[in-house]
Amino acid sequence: MTLLWCLFAIVLFSLAALSVLWASRGTSLEPPQLPSLPLIGSLLSLWGPHPPHILFQELQAKYGAIYSLKLGSNKVIVVNHHTHAKEVLLKKGKIFAGRPRTVTTDLLTRNGKDIAFGDYSATWRFHRKIVHGALCMFGEGSASLENIICAEAQSLCTLLSEATAAGLSLDLSPELTRAVTNVICTLCFHSSYSRGDPEFEAMLSYSQGIVDTVAKDSLVDIFPWLQMFPNKDLQLLKQCVSIRDQLLQKKYDEHKADYSDHVQRDLLDALIRAKRNAENNNTIELSLGPGGLTDDHLLMTVGDIFGAGVETTTTVLKWAVAYLIHHPQVQKQIQEELDQTVGLERAPQLRDRGSLPYLEATIREVLRIRPVSPLFIPHVALSNTSIGDFNVTKGTRVVVNLWSLHHDPKEWPNPDSFEPARFLNSESSRLVIPSPSYLPFGAGLRVCLGEALAKMELFLFLSTMLQRFTLAVRPGDPLPNLQGKFGVVLQPTKYFVSALPRPC
Repeated sequence: MTLLWCLFAIVLFSLAALSVLWASRGTSLEPPQLPSLPLIGSLLSLWGPHPPHILFQELQAKYGAIYSLKLGSNKVIVVNHHTHAKEVLLKKGKIFAGRPRTVTTDLLTRNGKDIAFGDYSATWRFHRKIVHGALCMFGEGSASLENIICAEAQSLCTLLSEATAAGLSLDLSPELTRAVTNVICTLCFHSSYSRGDPEFEAMLSYSQGIVDTVAKDSLVDIFPWLQMFPNKDLQLLKQCVSIRDQLLQKKYDEHKADYSDHVQRDLLDALIRAKRNAENNNTIELSLGPGGLTDDHLLMTVGDIFGAGVETTTTVLKWAVAYLIHHPQVQKQIQEELDQTVGLERAPQLRDRGSLPYLEATIREVLRIRPVSPLFIPHVALSNTSIGDFNVTKGTRVVVNLWSLHHDPKEWPNPDSFEPARFLNSESSRLVIPSPSYLPFGAGLRVCLGEALAKMELFLFLSTMLQRFTLAVRPGDPLPNLQGKFGVVLQPTKYFVSALPRPC
């Protein structure tokens, strides 16, 4: 009997110990993982007709909102829900502030000397701080920048009028790119381009080449040793980066030659000043580590602003026009709002934003339904940590699937429907954010630095065009395709616009 009680006590103690051990594990569970093979990892599971953001969303049905996969030897965790996304971006933003090194992004950024792809470090923090400060000088509230955007918007409307008079429909893509490029050029270099300028045409060419080759999880990024074999995409990227760097170096050399401490013409002047101040401050220079803030950092910053600032804003504008053509009733409601608030005697201005809630709601809905970057640039865990109930080891890459966040049916009723009213209160008088799952510009340490500028451009370009034109397609022409082409950004395929002048 005594022996029986002893055995019973041992069993109870063992069960108690196991329960304590299990509880202590807490966050030591591994997320579900896609099937993986030696060397190639989970590539076979990712093979299929759908782009990654759609595939990752669909895989939730089998693996849950957070799961892992292997790309070659690299472990990747995919996050598809806003609670996990905010844990990565905000709650544990410093832990997940790292960036992976890849062949293509190293070529693009001179080994991570930019803001977007640069790894987290003292130099990166200081670099970001001075860029943020410089952008704030020219950001929202800056009358000069507003005037620049308005002038480009009016130039775009002149082009639409000329096309209409000639009975032509127009591919807006290159003209939107030119207009947004001129805003960025004025911001960065205090200069702009006229249509057909050879330097502008070169810029268009290299930008498209970079968009077509970077950050698409190409095989050379997964298996770097493939660089030893001929690679057309890699060769194209090298050529495009070379052209870009020649243009940037030319602008930089010109600025250094006539730089003055007493005049700050543009962003490049502000960056040169910050760099020189750091060099004159031994405390700052020592804290940045070997190399400090170099010329390469400044050049790659401007490259970042061009790459991200032009391509993303242009893409959102193209999506906005495409959806307005598909939804003429939304376009009509915006125009009625513009007529009541602004009228036809003057052009829309930034101060009108608060009086045009339906237009602002439409912009937010475009950013939701077609996020320009459906997959955020991967983050890297800088130490052992966790996401939700799952552990994450140092060096793991984490991808936030913004597409899943913005198309979650539990957060967004009818997520595939274009409904600007979802961003308005019940009286349609005030903007609201109906779900915490809305993160078009990211959040935390890696939030988009150009958010304020992008919002200014989207509002002023769209309000100016819609005040003067109704955008449509010619009878018999197809409506714009709304599926999109996945790459660095989610681009709409080419479509043609017929701009119908509105009655004066």
